[in-house]
Amino acid sequence: MKLNSTKKSISVVLIFALVAAGGLILYAYSQTWNKTDIEFIIKIDEQIVYRSAYGESPTFAIWLEDPETGFIQTVYATRRAAEGDWEGKADVPVAVPKWFEIREIEEEMRRQSNQQISDWQPISSPTPLPGYFRTSISVPPGSTWICWVEVNLAGDYNETYREFDPVALTYDEYKTGQPPLLYRAEITAKEYIRVKPEIIGMSIFDPDEGVTIQPLRGITTAKDIFEEIFIEVVRPKPRILN
Repeated sequence: MKLNSTKKSISVVLIFALVAAGGLILYAYSQTWNKTDIEFIIKIDEQIVYRSAYGESPTFAIWLEDPETGFIQTVYATRRAAEGDWEGKADVPVAVPKWFEIREIEEEMRRQSNQQISDWQPISSPTPLPGYFRTSISVPPGSTWICWVEVNLAGDYNETYREFDPVALTYDEYKTGQPPLLYRAEITAKEYIRVKPEIIGMSIFDPDEGVTIQPLRGITTAKDIFEEIFIEVVRPKPRILN
């Protein structure tokens, strides 16, 4: 009799466990219903990174812009840019100047909507090592976005962008090397769509004029920092915790 009672108790516990597990699985899948993610897939070229003066992965930032309303949302920024950690330098305005400008606009938008700026931080992580990197953001299905990516590899000098300019007799103060490049693509959030962003110019910072986007000039290896870069629309992966 005691053995039968124990077996019955175990059966009840197992049934409750299976029901709970099934509920969690259904909950996880329900969270993905009628939702879409825009995913950025980037492959950082190992050889170009290691041939640069410092051998460190590039600084880059990713953001979305609503072409109708002008709403802006940062998707990702590498840690140094996001946290302003430049190893002894107070600021490096030439690192990803267009995104720095965008971040100020985002902060102002949040002030106007009474959001707590201190509670907002772009998604960041230690700067990814060479190889594949992925990040994504959830957006309304069918919505259209302009996708922006800005990238800069410190110390990628060439004949045009030198560490020391023998004509002007000046040093590259921030060790920028070739200027940051700006990628652009437009995408509609429909499953299985994939687009390849194109380089539209160089992000040039001037303390008097601000940031301007200029045609490529003297660019060599910088245009290949991202060995691959594409954006696709995917269904979010089921997960119990966000």
